[in-house]
Amino acid sequence: MTVTDQRPTFDSRQAFAEELIALARTDERIVAVCNDSVGSSNLVGFRQEFPRRLVNVGIAEQDLVGVAAGLANAGKIPFVCAAAPFLTGRALEQIKADVAYSETHVVLCGQSPGMAYGELGPTHHSIEDLSWMRAVAGLDVVVPADPTQTRAAVRWAAASGRPSYLRVPRFKVPDVTPGDAPFERGRSVLLRDGGDVTVIAVGSLVSRALEAADRLRDEGVSVRVLNMPFVSPLDEEAVVAAARETRGIVTAEEATVSGGLGAAVASVVVARHPCPMRILGVPRVFAPTGDASFLLDHFGLSADGVAAAVRELLGHG
Repeated sequence: MTVTDQRPTFDSRQAFAEELIALARTDERIVAVCNDSVGSSNLVGFRQEFPRRLVNVGIAEQDLVGVAAGLANAGKIPFVCAAAPFLTGRALEQIKADVAYSETHVVLCGQSPGMAYGELGPTHHSIEDLSWMRAVAGLDVVVPADPTQTRAAVRWAAASGRPSYLRVPRFKVPDVTPGDAPFERGRSVLLRDGGDVTVIAVGSLVSRALEAADRLRDEGVSVRVLNMPFVSPLDEEAVVAAARETRGIVTAEEATVSGGLGAAVASVVVARHPCPMRILGVPRVFAPTGDASFLLDHFGLSADGVAAAVRELLGHG
């Protein structure tokens, strides 16, 4: 068992809720807008403290985003909270036109993304959101890895003045971000240096990438682990450095492989410094029904799966 395996795990939604309340206490412009999701978005505490600053539009996601854009135009800083599959799937036109194209300072908070709603099946899996949101011009796409980085992402989004999509993880993960790690737009965080292979991961896969690096170290394989919280804009220089300085790159994300982190990294690699790659994620299928841990393991999105991809890239197995 590795050190990473033994760490306690946390639901990042609580960190999101606490940080949002803390910001709202000092900035009256901050409001929350939700789609009948006060409980699932962890907004109960926000509603209790700021009842007049929470807008519940009901199950109407297009209105949810449109109302938020109007609030932003009136000088507010709206945090739009909804289950990720419904926020991104039902309101994509409003996200494109009312938020990104109009350059409104709206923070879109996709709650419980990836396969966190595992038992509810493919209708509730949010594995396409990174692809959809990355395709929208002018929209920053942020995927924090743990509670510490979630808090930093909330603070950054509130101060950025930009449209952004923030994935708020539900799947419990250990806190792996150093307390002094910077959170800067378009910048990755180096969690482990190494010279053989680079693993670039986001969200729930960051801690699993670190576990894989621990296991591979015992086999004499030196793995660089990059936490890439911004899928857009991507830290291209860190990707190019990885391609130049290690023998290949493995990407890992709790999302479809069509258009997300792996595709973003591959587009940089092929244009600037080609190298061997493996892209881990959900293949172009509807994920089955099952709890989140089962689904991640089912698609090889585990420490074992990451380690196997590294060995394959190196020709070790």
